[in-house]
Amino acid sequence: MSEDGRRLDEAELGSGLGVRATLVQFSSAFCQPCRATRRTLAEVAAMVDGVAHVEIDAEERLALVRELGIVKTPTVLVLDATGRIVRRASGQPRRADVIAALGRAV
Repeated sequence: MSEDGRRLDEAELGSGLGVRATLVQFSSAFCQPCRATRRTLAEVAAMVDGVAHVEIDAEERLALVRELGIVKTPTVLVLDATGRIVRRASGQPRRADVIAALGRAV
């Protein structure tokens, strides 16, 4: 996971930001690891107050995917309360890694 520093707003996400942090998942329709990632991120968001989980269909949002340099799904971005990207990871994350990454955002 690496820092990006760019900010995403509610209009780009198509959803509101979490009060403390937002987990943004870029997925594609036939991506098996995306399904498991969706479950993991939803579980973590439910466990940690003020954390939102937003899933974005990469095929429907190609301009944003290109702008952010997303090259595979799933890709997860961790945003702080202001929408700044503080962590990024590709592939299916482990719950412990997601929780650790949230530590940078909250």
